[in-house]
Amino acid sequence: MKAAIIYGAKDVRVEDVAVKAVGENDVKIEVAWAGICGSDLHAYSQPEGLLPTNEVHPLSNRKMPLTLGHEFSGTITEVGSNVTDLKVGDRVCVEPNLRCEKCKECREGNYHICRNSGAAFIGLSDDGGFAEYCVLDQKHVYRIPENMTLEQAALVEPTAVTHRGVEVGGVKSGDKVLITGAGPIGLLTALCARAAGATSVYITDVSKERLALADSFGFATTLNPTEVDVVERIMKDTNNTGVDVAIECAGVQATFDTCMQAVKITGTVCLVAIFAEDPKLPTFQALVKEAKVVSSLAYAHNYDKVIDLIASGQVPAEKIITNKINLDNIVEDGFELLLNDKSQSKILVSAK
Repeated sequence: MKAAIIYGAKDVRVEDVAVKAVGENDVKIEVAWAGICGSDLHAYSQPEGLLPTNEVHPLSNRKMPLTLGHEFSGTITEVGSNVTDLKVGDRVCVEPNLRCEKCKECREGNYHICRNSGAAFIGLSDDGGFAEYCVLDQKHVYRIPENMTLEQAALVEPTAVTHRGVEVGGVKSGDKVLITGAGPIGLLTALCARAAGATSVYITDVSKERLALADSFGFATTLNPTEVDVVERIMKDTNNTGVDVAIECAGVQATFDTCMQAVKITGTVCLVAIFAEDPKLPTFQALVKEAKVVSSLAYAHNYDKVIDLIASGQVPAEKIITNKINLDNIVEDGFELLLNDKSQSKILVSAK
């Protein structure tokens, strides 16, 4: 089968490889669509620190070279002897976080912060979905309803990230919410915040193209910090109160500062983005506001909710898709395009 395999920085090759044998607890998925994530871009540009490059991962027993891709959907073509809840022909999506199911965190239900995983994922620490087929344990696989497309199903994973961020941030009906960053995660966060009942949603970004996509949602107030004072505008709109929740999806100091300044007294700032450099926390500002600073990692126990939200149209995640490409062209039309063209948001890859 064809698969996009990473060997090093800026070294991804589409090659013909053998399909992994199906174990007794495994299912084999014919991949329909796989989304390119910001983590994939980071891995493509600088795999060290994100992928197991020198030593094998303790759960997958794998290291680079690996098949990338952790946001994917497809159809089951084979099941192992112990698989009873899934069958050949089922259309599915994948929850790719690796977990040991034995540590204290896993036993308490917090498998997304498994101490033996180190926030590892299929497609980053084991072979993933940028391929014609993927074989993986049944625990990672969720059946999708008939009214959900396979394109939508490929967006369940990133939407689950943002759905959890909205939940951890405590967004509720009637809230005013600020989202910094209008990349795919920021845009999906806006859609999830709206579905949670937020009545005012502000989205900031320096990219006019990304803000234009956010504008197309029809409910968000988009603000470019190079053109307008974001905090001043929010304070004007909220009678000098601020937003109830600020969700940081950009991962830089300036946007974190904006969140801290724009959130109301006793409000919540939720960190969803991964920062390249740890930000400085303005502790006095947080103290005098009694602001809560919380963080949200990936997802846990929310895939069924997210599938329902997308399938019902409450979270129209497909709105963030800007291009669909073939696996053969994943480097030029995928990774390189996303790195150089900020009008792109979510690119889906097909191996067919």
